[in-house]
Amino acid sequence: MAMPRGKHLTRRGFLGTAAAVAAPYVVPSSVLGKGTAVAPSERVVVGYIGTGVQGLKANLPMLLGLPQARVVAVCDVWKQNRDRAKSRVDAHYRNKECRDYVDFRGILAREDIDAIGIATPDHWHVPMAVAAVRAGKDVHVEKPLGISLAEGLACRDAVKRFGRVFQYGTESRSVTSCRLACELVRNGRIGEIREIQVDVPDPPKRNPPRPPQPVPPGLDYDLFLGPAPWRPFTILPMAGAYPYPWYYVRDYCVGWINNWAAHLLDLLQWGFDTHLAGPWEVEGTGVIPTESDHDVVVRWDVRIQFANGVRMTFRGGGQVTRFIGTEGEIALRYGGLADDKTKALVQSSRSSGGHSLPVSTNHEQNFIECVKTRRTPVSSIDDAVRSDTIGHVSEIAVRTGRKITWDPVKEAIIGDPEASRLLSRVLREPWQI
Repeated sequence: MAMPRGKHLTRRGFLGTAAAVAAPYVVPSSVLGKGTAVAPSERVVVGYIGTGVQGLKANLPMLLGLPQARVVAVCDVWKQNRDRAKSRVDAHYRNKECRDYVDFRGILAREDIDAIGIATPDHWHVPMAVAAVRAGKDVHVEKPLGISLAEGLACRDAVKRFGRVFQYGTESRSVTSCRLACELVRNGRIGEIREIQVDVPDPPKRNPPRPPQPVPPGLDYDLFLGPAPWRPFTILPMAGAYPYPWYYVRDYCVGWINNWAAHLLDLLQWGFDTHLAGPWEVEGTGVIPTESDHDVVVRWDVRIQFANGVRMTFRGGGQVTRFIGTEGEIALRYGGLADDKTKALVQSSRSSGGHSLPVSTNHEQNFIECVKTRRTPVSSIDDAVRSDTIGHVSEIAVRTGRKITWDPVKEAIIGDPEASRLLSRVLREPWQI
């Protein structure tokens, strides 16, 4: 559902206005949180949407550890998730002030909230992000960006149109060794790039599909579905379970090829500008289950030929982004370097100079700092769209079973109307982007 484009008043703005017309404002030390002297007027006020495994165990703890941020609201369609997240936040601040919401629109309507974190199932990432930026919020969005390329383009358009800060949840960009390695690639330390290999771990073992059953207590199933087509309740685990069964249903997720693969594709984009490499020719094979509602690509072998001569392979069964040049190789993995040769090269080249990439050592902190300064975060909306594009176009090539020609300037598939239709999805009413 489209959100109103109302005015946005941050807590900093409110306190600044109040200070101009009222007596000096005294802030009790008890509201500052543990171990911080950051005044409320200087803090970024955050609401978090999606408090399952990623939100509760990874992103929220990092936010709570930042004195310059204050989490005031959490949202999840599962009551168990909401309750656990609220308890976690309240315990950290030693109060009972965190509000919990079933419907994310309640958080977006709050004028005191500056920024939103989103760690929902994939089909909700872009609709929520677009609604948030229209409501005047900055956003941190978990990967992948969307379940279609059209969603990613719409998100990019909204972020820029409304002047909001966007950060993508690809944390390797806040790992020093990954940054240094990508700088070496860009600075020609391994010569001219000839080949790129991206190998992604195989997806978790699929649990047997279940028959339709009653919606369990504590779940707002209609809000879980949101923009996805209606179907009987079959696939959701109890709150917080892993692997998530929705990974295997294309209505909710493109699959591992654009979910977990986003980490390694993002490292590729950080070291190599795919959008400047001319038109791509993409072809590949893969396995798509046919039983029950499991219908995403689960194994794949994709080959990409860039117009500038660089070849790329993209497949499952490993964990590496490898740049092969005329004078050597550099290999990265999620959160670090993939082999001893790369480690030695990075260690010996720390002061090599040349092209410098943005510096971040804490992903959530980088986001909060950029909300305050209005700078571009280390994982920008532009690179989020570009790295996601690789997964989307690869999935379409596997699904159609034929070679796809991609134009990165027009951001379109050339000469194949049937394949082009797979670049977008229809959203269930009344939801829209």
